[in-house]
Amino acid sequence: MVFRASMDLEGVIRSHPIKKDSWKTVLTLAYQSLGVVYGDLSTSPLYVYRSTFAEDIHLSETNEEIYGVLSFVFWTITLVPLFNSLPNCQLADEELSEYTKDGIESNKRNIGWRLKLTLEKYRVLQRLLLVLALIGTCMVIGDGVLTPTISVFSAVSGMQFPFPKEQHRYVEVPVACIILVFLFALQHYGTHRVGFLFAPIVITWLFCISAIGVYNIFCWNPYVYQALSPYYMYKFLKKTQSKGWMSLGGILLCITGSEAMFADLGHFSQLSIKIAFTCIVYPSLILAYMGQAAYISKNHDIAKVHPIGFYVSVPDKIRWPVLVIAILAAVVGSQAIITGTFSIIKQCSALGCFPRVKLVHTSSKKHGQIYNPEINWTLMLLCLAVTIGFRDTKRMGNAAGLAIITGMLVTTCLMSLVIVLCWNRSIFLAISFIFFFGSIEALYFSASLIKFLEGAWVPIALSFIFLIVMYVWHYGTLKKYEFDVQSKVSINWLLGLGPGLGIVRVKGIGLIHTELVSGIPAIFSHFVTNLPAFHQVVVFLCIKSVPVPHVRPDERFLVGRVGPKEYRLYRCIARYGYRDIQKDDNEFEKDLVCSIAEFIRSERPAVCVVGTEDTENGEKLTVVGTSSSNVEGIRLCEDDGSISEMVGASELREIKPPEMPRKRVRFVVPESPQIDMDARQELRELMEAREAGLAFIMGHSYVRAKKGSSLMKKIVINFGYDFLRRNFREPTFSLSIPYASTLEVGMIYYV
Repeated sequence: MVFRASMDLEGVIRSHPIKKDSWKTVLTLAYQSLGVVYGDLSTSPLYVYRSTFAEDIHLSETNEEIYGVLSFVFWTITLVPLFNSLPNCQLADEELSEYTKDGIESNKRNIGWRLKLTLEKYRVLQRLLLVLALIGTCMVIGDGVLTPTISVFSAVSGMQFPFPKEQHRYVEVPVACIILVFLFALQHYGTHRVGFLFAPIVITWLFCISAIGVYNIFCWNPYVYQALSPYYMYKFLKKTQSKGWMSLGGILLCITGSEAMFADLGHFSQLSIKIAFTCIVYPSLILAYMGQAAYISKNHDIAKVHPIGFYVSVPDKIRWPVLVIAILAAVVGSQAIITGTFSIIKQCSALGCFPRVKLVHTSSKKHGQIYNPEINWTLMLLCLAVTIGFRDTKRMGNAAGLAIITGMLVTTCLMSLVIVLCWNRSIFLAISFIFFFGSIEALYFSASLIKFLEGAWVPIALSFIFLIVMYVWHYGTLKKYEFDVQSKVSINWLLGLGPGLGIVRVKGIGLIHTELVSGIPAIFSHFVTNLPAFHQVVVFLCIKSVPVPHVRPDERFLVGRVGPKEYRLYRCIARYGYRDIQKDDNEFEKDLVCSIAEFIRSERPAVCVVGTEDTENGEKLTVVGTSSSNVEGIRLCEDDGSISEMVGASELREIKPPEMPRKRVRFVVPESPQIDMDARQELRELMEAREAGLAFIMGHSYVRAKKGSSLMKKIVINFGYDFLRRNFREPTFSLSIPYASTLEVGMIYYV
């Protein structure tokens, strides 16, 4: 994202082909995606016609009204979810944000490069872009509240047939609330378990609605296919005029859940999502809508008894079984947007745009499948509040429709920038894209916004609250980082202390966690000034989230020196994409120590090798992978680990420390190339330090607005950001380290 570009110091990230999944894996994921991704989109026939004809649109003998609605539904589903899911991307698309220097040099003269420079030059444009992206994100989160509500409530509304008209409302709300509580209670089991549990339900539901659709087509109106002509859209709007335009907010609901196709990409692959939609979901939905239209076109009088909707077109003999399947499918349908909400909040948190929440990884095989307990229960409470407050499908549909179309409209605007900035395509292509899709979405947006007082105010209110939280968090995080940059200690201060740093150096590794990617953090000088003793090996560690989906293991670390070699000060930047999973503390410690050892082994004096980065203080950072990704590099053996299991003994030699304290540590290095004596001595010291143990030095910051700040800034920093920082979770890194080895250093930040 443009607004974070100034905060990231990137190493050279090379493009690599993404490993293809086997067909067995793809088909398995496609099967699971039916239960997680497409449940919501599949249940839209429950409420589309009911919400559309709630605008006092009367049916005529020519059936122009029902044919027009069917035509709108068909072309909306075809142009939005189907057109966007067709194979139009490459496997390398996920790495488009991983820039290379060659790519930058070759694009300096095109429009995209000039547009990028303009965005980076003017802070006001960056803020506008940030707010636009946050609005779209907040609307998706709001959709996570409204879509489960309308899906479950619409399914339960089928109880209007066995109960008297004045009594069924007293049954719908309690039953809907019980189902919603059950739904959110299932989330901690994880996407893969829920997917296998829910997929058979969705398949049964799709078969059911398509079979009913085919029955109604042949039984009532075999010529309903004529309504697929776009000419009927024109006739519909011409005849119904303002009421028809307002009814577009109900038609919009036919693509409810299509955004989950893209929000859930962290849970499933692109190919699996495409296969499930084009082969199963799309044809079933079209048959279902055509069947409802065929029945309604020959039964105009039904509107006088019951609201026009899905259940009126279901034959009486199978209405109860269909009601049960519909309720189960509605539960599944809600799963799609809930899963998407988990994913988008995780990615926002990784980019510094949302306070940290607990992430539970529910699958050991698929890295993107997560569960957020706090978000889960918050969504549940909001869903119950909307259900009890509205108790009406019409107002729920108005609210959900505005949330959906606003998110899509923002996505279209941002996508036009991606076409120019990331894909380096013609600006005319971007304009054509935003004109085509934007005009469709703007039409639906205007029809949804006009219903502000009839329920559409809910997503605006929810989005406003989430927008304030996200913007305050991002603003406070950015100001804190800027203070760190301005307050960092110069290298001259370090050189003036000498190799001993003017303090007592004790055995062990001191791991200083910092947000800085260059320079010496103020926390270090603050610590040694008040406690003149430190470890023999010091590592300035930065855990950084970069704006790309994944960072390959062989590009995980950037390692370099801080000061002369005899100081034994190192900098290590661990880079993670916003869809990557950080390892547990034991594996991370081993990878970290191995990366430093590999840097020591491969370092060449006064030589700038490929894969290095120069920082502003003259530090050279070398790209080093994890130990598992570098089979020819140094390996770390601890305790009773067997070397022969890792590599052949003929290819390796051991460097052993002179003493064997309580933990036995060895480095296993390749025979070639030869290591000089200085490097061998440095590796011995690193082993001794590792045996003595690691100590984690964490900064505990108190952020305050500096004197002379505006009243608004004082409110945002002293109250808003401070409240969020105190009540949300610590960084993932600090949560995974042993508290017995942690030392917190308090500092006050005046920003």
